[in-house]
Amino acid sequence: METVVPRPGKQQCRPAGLAAELRPALMRTVRRIRAEKADADLTESQYSVLALLDREGPQSPRALAAYERVQPPSMTRTVAALADLGLVTRSEHPDDGRQVVVALTAAGTATIRETRRRRDAWLARRLAELTPAERETLAAASEILRRIAAS
Repeated sequence: METVVPRPGKQQCRPAGLAAELRPALMRTVRRIRAEKADADLTESQYSVLALLDREGPQSPRALAAYERVQPPSMTRTVAALADLGLVTRSEHPDDGRQVVVALTAAGTATIRETRRRRDAWLARRLAELTPAERETLAAASEILRRIAAS
């Protein structure tokens, strides 16, 4: 049975109307995806730091704080918690002995991989419930959403 996607009204196609429709739907979706993680005790901000280290490689706490838009003392606490969990290591900076470099451990990498696998699996199951036409619509929308997020 083909699902019929209702055509949006004029108000929903205007930027303000569309924003009011999309924002809560996107936020609920993100919250649901974030619930799928390998370590239930890991906060989302801690996971975000792990993901950044996985993507960008070892970083100083100051660089991590700048990327995450938090104050350095907050990042110091986050890094300490991740180190206590065995997910990151802190080592002396090669050029400046006053600084440290934070890097993922094998356990940190495994946590990232498992969380991504769980999140992808959850979303794939939801997408499998859609019609081919709905999945095509979402495929086109994903590129648009990437552009919006990058702006």
